Amino acid sequence: QVTLVESGGGLVQPGGSLRLSCVGSKLLFSRYDLAWYRQVPGNERTLVAQITLGGNTNYADFVKGRFTISRDNAENMVYLQMNSLKPEDTAVYYCNARLRRVEYWGRGTQVTVSS
Repeated sequence: QVTLVESGGGLVQPGGSLRLSCVGSKLLFSRYDLAWYRQVPGNERTLVAQITLGGNTNYADFVKGRFTISRDNAENMVYLQMNSLKPEDTAVYYCNARLRRVEYWGRGTQVTVSS
């Protein structure tokens, strides 16, 4: 069974940093485009950042210059470095792996930005 497991969430003060990690099992990350999404209650899941097979990255406007996505195919890992966090970044963050029409999701990790 394919699984994606996120970690690294938590409570952080405004202006702080967190690094999210996602590890995949029963799939080869090297074959997938990878992404991080986030969701707050009552809202749709929103793309935060994505990294393609070739390493090209794309970011939502609201995180550009603050967040960095990276991948380690050898370890089947994808990361999201989040700096200069704001209260509006509070959400559940989800890892996503996609290969054409097939995609997998993790269960999410909560990030709360509050003083």
